[in-house]
Amino acid sequence: MENNLERSIAFFDFDGTITSKDTLAEIIKFAKGKANYYKGLLFLMPVLVSYKTKLLSNHRAKEILLQYFFHGTDVNAFNEICNYFTKEKLPSLIRKQALKEIHQHQRNNTKIVVVSASPVNWVSPWCKQLNIDCIATHLEIRNEKITGKILGHNCSGEEKVNCIKAKYNLTEFSKIYAYGDTAGDLPMLALSTHKFYKPFKEKIKKAKEVY
Repeated sequence: MENNLERSIAFFDFDGTITSKDTLAEIIKFAKGKANYYKGLLFLMPVLVSYKTKLLSNHRAKEILLQYFFHGTDVNAFNEICNYFTKEKLPSLIRKQALKEIHQHQRNNTKIVVVSASPVNWVSPWCKQLNIDCIATHLEIRNEKITGKILGHNCSGEEKVNCIKAKYNLTEFSKIYAYGDTAGDLPMLALSTHKFYKPFKEKIKKAKEVY
């Protein structure tokens, strides 16, 4: 049995850390087309401005966006779109250095967990391909249809920490790695013994550790 004192775990943010673009925007373009995506953004401009000026929470702004594009969508059809997106589009969005870091952790027998504010519907299939754990936002389903609302809390900021602690006993790990790229990842980074902020930008060849 592996000595608990020698166990390691690594938490990776998804959007902007593992991926080069926001996957919520990309899956809307994938499912609805770019023209409809930009028309939607124009219609939702007051919402986007309210979010940027912090008059509207990230949680609520995301719900409004999801409701506009996906409200009433059959959940099975939505999941099919997500699976197709994962296979056809997502590979081109994955940062090579991030994937390299994940594989290195796997060779070192580190438990790897993606912790994402994006919905589990398309983050989880990608994680399953790599045989890594997934913590992500869940969407509300009623009568087998997407409502556009978030079930529970948006997995960002302190909620990332809450979800991590609910699933893992961190005292079992001697090394805790965390990778993120926004303020919403800082609480997760604070949990770790090895913190990496914006580590995989294209011009950076090697992740810089911050303390």
